Formats: sequence, C-alpha cells, structure tokens
Amino acid sequence: MREVGPSTPVKLALNAMATRFELVLHGDNPSRLRAAGESALAEVERLEARLSLYRPASEIARVNALAAREPVRVSPSVMGLLQHARQLQAESGGAFDITVAPLVRCWGFMHGAGRVPDPAEIEEARARAGMPHVILDEENYSVRFDQEGVMIDLGAIGKGYAIDCAADTLREAGVTSALLHGGTSTVYGIGAPPDADGWKIAIAPPPDQPPRQNTVILRDNALSVSAVWGRSFEAGGRKFGHVIDPRTGWPVNNAVLAAVLLPSATETDALSTALLVMGLEGHEAISRLRPGMRTMVMAPAEQGFQVKAQGISILLSPSSS
Repeated sequence: MREVGPSTPVKLALNAMATRFELVLHGDNPSRLRAAGESALAEVERLEARLSLYRPASEIARVNALAAREPVRVSPSVMGLLQHARQLQAESGGAFDITVAPLVRCWGFMHGAGRVPDPAEIEEARARAGMPHVILDEENYSVRFDQEGVMIDLGAIGKGYAIDCAADTLREAGVTSALLHGGTSTVYGIGAPPDADGWKIAIAPPPDQPPRQNTVILRDNALSVSAVWGRSFEAGGRKFGHVIDPRTGWPVNNAVLAAVLLPSATETDALSTALLVMGLEGHEAISRLRPGMRTMVMAPAEQGFQVKAQGISILLSPSSS
C-alpha cells in the first residue's frame, strides 16, 4: 500500500516491531503536530517492549518462557489483547491464531529463509498449536500453557494494535488529520487531508500482475493487506510462503492477497490474515463478521486470478467474481 494523496507538512518515522512505522500529519501548528507524532511513536516503542516475541524482557517473551510451568502475570492491556485474539480465533474458525509460532518455526521461517519439514515434524508442531492450549485467568491477569512447546506470537495482530494505540494518542493530542502505517501492511486514516474526502490508499497487485491498482478511501478507518509474497522459498517445483494455516500446518496456497477495512486496525490486521488463510471459500464468513466491513480476497485461477470483494472496487483480475 502507498499514500497517493497530497503532500503533508509533518512526517515522522520509527523502526519497531521488525517493521517501519510512518506518520504524516496535517494541521496549522507544526510544533504541536510533531510533539503529538513523537508521543504516538513513543507509544509504539512502549508496546514493542511489552509484546515482542524476541525481547527477553517483554511480557510475551516471559509468558513463552515460563507459562508451561507456572501462571505468568501480564498487564491488563496485554490480557485484553490476548482475550481479543482468542475471540478472533474463535470467530475465524481457527484461521487466525496467535499460537501458530511452533508451525512457523517448524517451517524454518522464524529465524531463517524456510524449509520443508518432515510430516512428523508438522504433526508435532500442530499438537502444540491452538488457543485451547492457552489458559487466560482474567481475574488474576495471568497466562498459563497446558503443555511445553506452546508459544504466542502477536505478529499478525500486534502492529494493528500498536497503530490503534498510536491513533488514540494523536486524537488525545487534538490531531484531526493524520495517516499512520506499520510496514505498509496496515494503515489508518484519521480524518482527511486538506481538500479531500479521505485518505486515498492504493492496494498494490501481485508482483507478476499489470501495474493496475485498487484504491480505497480511509476516513477514521483502518486497512490491512495480507499477502503470500515476501518471505518464501521454492522446493520440489513448488513455492512456499511464510503465512501458515494453523488448521493444517501448511503454508497458505489457496489465496495470494486479502484486504480488510474496519474502524479497528487490531481487527483488520488479524482478519486480513484469517481471510488470506481461508481464501475464496471463507470470504462470505469473514465479510459478515462486522457491520460495514469491506473485504477483498484474490486467489490463483487457470488464467490470472479470481477475486471476491465486498465494498472494494476491483480493478485487477481478468477472471474475478
């Protein structure tokens, strides 16, 4: 995704959560805008320190290290996010699942370029994945795992949550026109830029498609796009991407791109992943989860791609439906 609107007076950026967060802000007081933007990015840094899988002192890292042996206390905000993730896992029928990390590691994507594991390895990893293995004690704000090897990874929801929190920080500072994105995969528009009805955002087509682009208008809404390209490898004449279906233990192969638009970046982040995993067959179920939800999913077809969409105009795919 990229911004295709006019230039903006204040721009800020931060590298966090293994991606690049960028803000553009409009207003008549650049100093106030900059201070608000810096506060929003500081909130992202604070959340990374709590949610990162790779920072040993983070709450999630402590949970992963200890929860199979004892309950681990977490902050109320982290407990709330874990509860939200559990709800989204149930609503998506398991297509979105924050416990997919053992499968990501099994396929060699956690610290490497990927590999094809033995079927026995996949089954072993599947046995350690699934939200039923995570016991949330809401009263005592603690997390426990029911066996060793379970691991939480908030990579498919954490950036969206950070963007929601950053947007709240900007609103509290009085900002009424801003665009935020995390790694370009999730973008949030506050208000609208000058002389426009909203932020015009392009959804880039797959790398091997003509350079036509779908566009959506964001105004107090978030858009997330999940895709299979990026981290991938080839083996045995097949290409394997880094997005793993938690239900089967195998990389997604029935869709190449999914987009979701809602007021919550936390939910668009998670549900775009779920829609990518479910593909065309899951479009109707996902698109009915929230009122006013806009969606698009693209899957390979014999000639080109097949696309299903709700509320997003289709400008690509010679065989869309």
